[in-house]
Amino acid sequence: MNQTAASSYLELFAAEVRAGLCRPGQKELPSKYFYDELGSALFEAITMLPEYGLTRASERLLEAHAEEMVAELPSPLVAELGCGTGKRTRSLLEALSRRLPVTYCPIEISGAALARCELEIGQVRGVTVVGYEQPYLDGLRKVLARDRPRALVLFLGSSVGNFDRPAADEFLRQLSALMRPGDALLLETDLLKPAEQLLAAYDDPIGLTAAFNLNLLARLNRELGADFQLGQFAHQARFNPQQQRIEMHLRSRIAQRVRIPAAGFEVDFAPGETIWTENSHKYRLEELEAMAGRTGFRPRARWVDTDWPFAQNLWTVD
Repeated sequence: MNQTAASSYLELFAAEVRAGLCRPGQKELPSKYFYDELGSALFEAITMLPEYGLTRASERLLEAHAEEMVAELPSPLVAELGCGTGKRTRSLLEALSRRLPVTYCPIEISGAALARCELEIGQVRGVTVVGYEQPYLDGLRKVLARDRPRALVLFLGSSVGNFDRPAADEFLRQLSALMRPGDALLLETDLLKPAEQLLAAYDDPIGLTAAFNLNLLARLNRELGADFQLGQFAHQARFNPQQQRIEMHLRSRIAQRVRIPAAGFEVDFAPGETIWTENSHKYRLEELEAMAGRTGFRPRARWVDTDWPFAQNLWTVD
């Protein structure tokens, strides 16, 4: 990232932090800022916890059905929104590249994650990697705007669940508007399961998820000069049955004031007051077809993991 881009990024970061922490009522921070180098490493560790079955479900489906997915929609251009390390995508790209050369365009806001992905997928024969360190829609717009064959867009890991349902619909509409007839989306969605199972996945006993959540405040300290005392905040996971989602919060243990110099403000916390850092919405299978229809897609195929209820949905643009 050059100096101008870094400066613009920090200005945006500071503005979004200020807007979220100065909101009346519930304070918030955008979950996209979890994924600096340390946050990305912590999340990779979370995916290996026995309580967190989501990533293993995704990997099982991709490994078991990669050839079937490729048969449904062979494509020489693959764009992935939020690539992570690239490990979960490798089996799909290997199946594609056995049929024809593939250009793979990972789009990732975390430069550290993008570098690891480029290293992982760069080892796959027949795959050319062209990475984009940008927000999802900005990067995808660049990938899809050029003269190209039909494209397969990957949105894996149930990342769509981080959006509120109306916002998820709007995001998917924006995706379909960028895509052309014949393009496809492979969308992963975590399915609803017992509250106890979900809470264990987002509040693990060894504290990795707590460290991941608290690292968001540590990042504000490192990059914006804030003076959060991490020991005075506690990780909290809640299940909201009406909204079918897990909510992650950071709860202030005491009355305190925090300065954030690069964002130009101070913020007060009452004892017990929280910062809402992430949502993870869970879906029922019957919701997904209707979601496709109202956002500009046509359902084409679906694969479901039953060990950890989880779905991969292949949708096309007509």
